[in-house]
Amino acid sequence: MHDALSTRGLFERIARDHPGTLPLGELLDAFSERAFGVFLLVALLPAFLPLPAGAGAVSGPLVSLMGLQLMLQAEHPWLPRWLQRRPVSTAAIERLRVRLARPLAWLERISRPRWQPMIDHGAAKACTGALLVVLGAVLALPIPLTNYPFGLALMVFAVALIERDGITMLLAWALGALQLLLISLFVDDVANGLLALVDRIARWF
Repeated sequence: MHDALSTRGLFERIARDHPGTLPLGELLDAFSERAFGVFLLVALLPAFLPLPAGAGAVSGPLVSLMGLQLMLQAEHPWLPRWLQRRPVSTAAIERLRVRLARPLAWLERISRPRWQPMIDHGAAKACTGALLVVLGAVLALPIPLTNYPFGLALMVFAVALIERDGITMLLAWALGALQLLLISLFVDDVANGLLALVDRIARWF
């Protein structure tokens, strides 16, 4: 039933069918083979919507969790029970749709179901997963001005998974690799960000 939906159509269906909030686990169950793409979009909400500094520390671990599961060839996202029950605001999803209207419209013009082994083949899933693990880890670091660039690259991954488009996935791989290359040019900033993140985590304990 959901196979004909575009990414924006998926946003609209969620807002229409689930006004208010719904548990994240139920949201993912509703979209079966597209669940990884939906999970990635939900994980990116903090990176795009106005939130206090450090939104990447919320999005990043979720992105890495998803990537790890793809590397392990999972067919559906696994979430701990407390995260399955976490309510997702459909109003926030609608705000994300409006904020990303232009890039989503462009991506949808070039995306359609094709080259699906780039989505489903074990080696392709492992490559996608490995990139998401690393991109999520870097997104979690407190490095200034990285939320939007990383968020946009990760959105291309989400669209590729939702549209089941292997060519868009190749574009996502290229953007992800480019992001990592650019970050490597500022390795000192990354190292300092990592130390700051470790220090922040240590203070929690």
